[in-house]
Amino acid sequence: MTVLGSLGILIIRLVVGLSFAGHGAQKLFGWFGGHGLEGTGGFFESIGIKPGKSMAAMAGLMEAVGGMLFALGLLTPLAAMFIIIPMIVAIVKVHGANGFWATQNGYEYNLILIVLALGIALTGAGSYSLDAILFG
Repeated sequence: MTVLGSLGILIIRLVVGLSFAGHGAQKLFGWFGGHGLEGTGGFFESIGIKPGKSMAAMAGLMEAVGGMLFALGLLTPLAAMFIIIPMIVAIVKVHGANGFWATQNGYEYNLILIVLALGIALTGAGSYSLDAILFG
């Protein structure tokens, strides 16, 4: 892979991964304007995801850990899975019925995150990643 290609993948991994880790911190700790486990758990219960608080903790952990692993380029296929699974749930439980466009609370944004995570998982994390350093 070229230097510019690896740099491009690094930029994608950092922005998507750190943003996703932030979403996890919103659910887990209420950081960055989030609602924490209580608020997120209550929302999950209201859309039929039970037990809400436990499921919010699981989603928050997947997002926080997956985001950090993705940003670091470490265990990238696992990191991508930790991003993709909550996005599929978000589409099925919240956004899918609203159509495609995010302006209508649709699944556009979730799908873009799924495609980015899957694309990086299939292509590899690039030369500037812990996967490249540790696993060659």
